[in-house]
Amino acid sequence: MFKDGLLQGKRILITGGGTGLGKEIAERYLQLGAELWLAGRRGGVLEDTAKSLTAKHGGTVRTHAVDIRDAQAVDAMVQRIWDESGPLTGLVNNAAGNFISPTKDLTPNGFNAIANIVFHGTFYVTHAVGRRWIAGGDKGSVVSILVTWVWTGSPYVVPSAMSKAGLHVMTKSLAVEWGRYGIRLNAIAPGAFPTEGASKRLRPGGSFEEANDANPMRRVGQMPELQNLATFLMADGCEWLTGETIAVDGGGYLANGASFAELDKLSDADWARMREMIQAQNAKDRAGRGA
Repeated sequence: MFKDGLLQGKRILITGGGTGLGKEIAERYLQLGAELWLAGRRGGVLEDTAKSLTAKHGGTVRTHAVDIRDAQAVDAMVQRIWDESGPLTGLVNNAAGNFISPTKDLTPNGFNAIANIVFHGTFYVTHAVGRRWIAGGDKGSVVSILVTWVWTGSPYVVPSAMSKAGLHVMTKSLAVEWGRYGIRLNAIAPGAFPTEGASKRLRPGGSFEEANDANPMRRVGQMPELQNLATFLMADGCEWLTGETIAVDGGGYLANGASFAELDKLSDADWARMREMIQAQNAKDRAGRGA
């Protein structure tokens, strides 16, 4: 779809770039010539991803382990990028966290675990990059990975839905405020693009394919479809496109509205089993952060 070298000369930071959708977007950007910085909490995972991507495609992939909930750590990371590589030209806000739970069972810590990453952390990164672009007179493009729940809301994932809706509004607000500096902000709202992390926290014991019959196109998303949209929004040639959140979900939210409404059928025992599976996955991830 895109010519070779389309992103040559671009320097792009991808948060949550070591796994999942972030890794998939990173691979496509690298194929098209971009220089990459990958950020995430697990340094070992980031390094493994960088090595595998460069072994396959060549190019330059650097990494920085950071907890984006820490505003000072975020600012130090962005300053390091400017010092070592020069100004970024693009930012992909992909880092996130989520799990399904009846809202009545959420603790303040459970709510904050999601909101501090998705809402606060994404703003910290966007702000640290954006103010440097403005100070240096540099143009830039921000692409944030959201959800279709920004339009519909969604039961059982309320902290994520609230936080992502805030980023949807940030995208619109900063597109206006920062447009005069040549800074664009857009967002992608993917439907079901199965990844290991999402499957284990949002469909424990099940799969995204179970929802195929309800989707107008009768399938889940294919990664090249997401990669191509993320590339289009980051490439030159659509500079007047800003402030938009674009759904790529096969028409799913238009046909079905909010996600996870079907979980109303679950019993307390069902929720207890899923909570155990999610907690086991969280413990596994925590153990791997020092790798």
